[in-house]
Amino acid sequence: MVRPYTITRGRTAPDRDDFTLITVLTTVEEPLDERGRPLRAGRLQPEHRLILELCRRPAAVAEVAAGLDLPVSVTKILLADLVGQGLLTARAPLLVARASGGADGSLLAAVRDGLRRL
Repeated sequence: MVRPYTITRGRTAPDRDDFTLITVLTTVEEPLDERGRPLRAGRLQPEHRLILELCRRPAAVAEVAAGLDLPVSVTKILLADLVGQGLLTARAPLLVARASGGADGSLLAAVRDGLRRL
């Protein structure tokens, strides 16, 4: 068993603190740098590679942590590494739903109200 502090190289907090358990993550298909050139991933740990594989389809932070079988706090540090390298995107779940035309506030309110009446 590898200790979490070994995986995170001794870090105890991610570089960014905006990840929630339901933040949606997606692997960037063809990452580009600020000049538009293909971005090459730095040296990745096995856990980083597994995250990129798990996030080929959008996945929540909690799902990724479960897939890695690591604590969420450790997973967030690894996710921040990949987002910082431009290999992974992170979005709030409602933004993703709105972009795809899926979340309608009035529909969600109607469902909530219906559930309260039960």
